Amino acid sequence: MTAALDEPLDIGGLTLQNRLYRAPLLECAGDDADAGERLAEELVPAARAGAGLVFQGATLVRGEGGAVAPNMTRIDTAEKAERLRAVTEAVHEAGGRIVVQLDHGGLRSLETWHREYRAAADREQLAVSPVPFHLRAAAKTGFLEYDAHVLSTAEVYELAADFGRAARRAVDVGYDGVHLSSANMGIVQQFCSPYYNRREDEFADGGRFLELVHDEIRERAGDVPLFTKVPTEEHRPPFVRTGLSTDDAVALAVRLAEYGYDALVPVHGSTFWDMSLIRGEYPRRGWAASQFQSGYEAAFGSRLRARLVAAATRVEAVRNPPARGWNADLCRRVRQRVDVPVLCEGGVRERGQIDRLLGNGGAPAAADAVGLGRPFYAEPELPARLLADAESAALCADCNNCIVPQATGAPGMCRTPSVLRERGELERAGAYDRD
Repeated sequence: MTAALDEPLDIGGLTLQNRLYRAPLLECAGDDADAGERLAEELVPAARAGAGLVFQGATLVRGEGGAVAPNMTRIDTAEKAERLRAVTEAVHEAGGRIVVQLDHGGLRSLETWHREYRAAADREQLAVSPVPFHLRAAAKTGFLEYDAHVLSTAEVYELAADFGRAARRAVDVGYDGVHLSSANMGIVQQFCSPYYNRREDEFADGGRFLELVHDEIRERAGDVPLFTKVPTEEHRPPFVRTGLSTDDAVALAVRLAEYGYDALVPVHGSTFWDMSLIRGEYPRRGWAASQFQSGYEAAFGSRLRARLVAAATRVEAVRNPPARGWNADLCRRVRQRVDVPVLCEGGVRERGQIDRLLGNGGAPAAADAVGLGRPFYAEPELPARLLADAESAALCADCNNCIVPQATGAPGMCRTPSVLRERGELERAGAYDRD
């Protein structure tokens, strides 16, 4: 079954005006009284430009810990949720729909890698099981530090309840749906992963936690449209022998669709937070920018350590070069097995590619909706071009200079002069104008 890009799509009772969406990104909008206004500045342009759906990126379900970068937004109290009403109302006023992504980083959190953050207080990480051998070995280098608390069975139930409570708060302030950040090495992926999960209780079954979170959200937030990522770990380093395979991901997707999830987002990834998550060039400009050097030193412990981390990303960039539609094969396999919408993102850059993913090009459709992420840092109103011009393509250069400064708490934004100049030319030519 194929679909046109401008064809409406129903997801769990939520009708989208088209099949183009802004994928969840790390906004670093903070957690103070102005968080909603800052998120509105970031997200409303996509809705105004015609995106069928806008995802608000990783939003934390607890008030302490779990952040994977500085300045993340939390939704752990009704007061904090109320601050976010500004973004939901603004997106709706622009004619869009907005879904919040809920997250907790687990072993990936700031407590593990951010030196200044950890020094400010003795914080432990939440863990599904004891820290894997490779990460314990890496900690001996001094770049990582672990004081992990392995969740008891009762504490797993409480964590799932926190996802449910956060979903309820989100619905109360106007979000149109809930998306679980079940990839990118967060704690939900850690439950699913045989690399991280060596439990002996009911949660030794990797999908059981996602079922419990589903039940908590349904009980507390009702029939809100519920999305989740479904990860593989096939891009893990060769020295890691166990991880989620493509077959594992397809089986998990089928299980979650049958259990009641309304939409699935299959993604290839790794057991670690590496460049397999983003692909692309080594972010030379991002690492070299003078205004971020003190932040890098605070995050990694010294100027030398920051340089060594930069060198590691150079190696990772070689292992994970720029790619187009790197999740398409996985999405296609999942879509052939489930009867709920499948969303595809990852390396999508051209309108023609979007049309092909939707099945307009001969090959079986890989998705019911298609998303772009980092290109929105360069072009906040990108949908206006992609929807209007079948020959259009995003300006994003896959240079990743938008990503690295987020380690300091800086917002995600394009910092590549050639791309920004071209965007300015398109703006002056009226390329982002809509009737």
